[in-house]
Amino acid sequence: MAGSKRAENVEPSFDEFSIKPESASASVDTSAWPLLLKNYDQLNVRTGHYTPIPQGFTPLKRPIDEYKRYGIINLDKPSNPSSHEVVAWMRRILKVDKTGHSGTLDPKVTGNLIVCIDRATRLVKSQQSAGKEYVCVIRLHGALEDGHAKLSKALETLTGALFQRPPLISAVKRQLRIRTIYESKLIEYDQERNLGVFWVSCQAGTYIRTLCVHLGLLLGVGGHMQELRRVRSGALGEGDNMVTMHDVLDAQWLYDTTGDETYLRRVIAPLESLLVNYKRIIVKDSAVNAICYGAKMMIPGLLRFSNDIEVGDEVVLVTTKGEAIALAYAQMTTAQMATCDHGVVAKIKRVVMERDTYPRRWGLGPVALQKKNMIANGTLDKYGRPNEQTPKEWKDGYQPVVTVTPSKAAAAAAVEAPEAAKGASASPDDVAAGKVEKEKKKKEKKAKSSDESAARKSKTDGGDAEVKAKKEKKDKKAKRAAEESGDGEAPKKKKKKHAE
Repeated sequence: MAGSKRAENVEPSFDEFSIKPESASASVDTSAWPLLLKNYDQLNVRTGHYTPIPQGFTPLKRPIDEYKRYGIINLDKPSNPSSHEVVAWMRRILKVDKTGHSGTLDPKVTGNLIVCIDRATRLVKSQQSAGKEYVCVIRLHGALEDGHAKLSKALETLTGALFQRPPLISAVKRQLRIRTIYESKLIEYDQERNLGVFWVSCQAGTYIRTLCVHLGLLLGVGGHMQELRRVRSGALGEGDNMVTMHDVLDAQWLYDTTGDETYLRRVIAPLESLLVNYKRIIVKDSAVNAICYGAKMMIPGLLRFSNDIEVGDEVVLVTTKGEAIALAYAQMTTAQMATCDHGVVAKIKRVVMERDTYPRRWGLGPVALQKKNMIANGTLDKYGRPNEQTPKEWKDGYQPVVTVTPSKAAAAAAVEAPEAAKGASASPDDVAAGKVEKEKKKKEKKAKSSDESAARKSKTDGGDAEVKAKKEKKDKKAKRAAEESGDGEAPKKKKKKHAE
């Protein structure tokens, strides 16, 4: 009994509550993180050290006005209106300045049309060139024995690079072009009505109407496109939060009348949802605004990066909050990013983020601050160049990075300097002879220029005479034609207007 009481009174040791050091930190499951931060823990780590900046927003938590400006809509385009009309209506409904779309659909075609709003319109070009998927109904002009097998084989034959000329009803110039069919599959064939339904994955700019005509020719019976629907455009398909125009109209009306933004957030998606398939480079917060102003992405601003990046690959630059900053071309491979201690990581292709969303963090180093003070004090001129008041230590120690190209006057002075030195050591007779030679050269140059101007003048006069002769010949011809026709009237000459 006494032993058990003694055991109860024993205080726990300090080791039981202390956090012991570990060789590896516990892994965080980032597979459920949204958009561009998904699987963040699987990215290669360059460094974990950076100073977070409170500006900026997580894409899904942006204020509603910002959310709209950086938003896209996966719209189910109705039949009959053109893509341009639909996009104009969306701009009016949402009360925004700019809208764009991911690739034109013909008026009768329905399906996936990605509408980009304001800042997201900067991604329109990349989405227009992305691959597309369609479901098409083809009508054959004659009956086929074992039609399912034959049409399936014809679709398989028309796979790969094909020559296509745009249809007659197309709005573009009808030039022969090459387009690639990646994959196609026959879904259904109706033997009685000679109708087939097939799915096709193809390059942007492929004409499915032309493909149907080619299928008809290949089968020997002729054919045309009956109906078409786009089921995927780039990163977004039918199953990725597709909405109708009425959904958007209702969501905007609800926000305007009651202030409820939940429906508007449901129909609009952040632009980052278009970039989830790109390779990623995570950037320090302090480097974000410099990139927004067009600076190249350098090694010191790098935090994490994807695997298998090659030089020239298109990558997306991302903040630590998951916002897309810009699309860029990689200038280093993954291995070089991990090992190099300086250099350019990526060159900017298209900046997406608005400037000054994050604060400026450049020009805050010791030399840059000293230079600013010297400009303010007048010891450097307003462009940061040395003047009479500049201290000798600055002139000797500081070398500007930008190399100034010498002007023509400076170059001429540099050439004349050795000649002047020669002249100083030469005799008076040599100097006099040099002067005479210089005068002679001057006269020759003057004579040559006068000859050239005279030749140019004579050429111009000759040209005028030729034009005059042609005009007279034309007038005579017109007069003769008038006489032969029996009018007897000479062609009226146009009166020249004289400036008063």
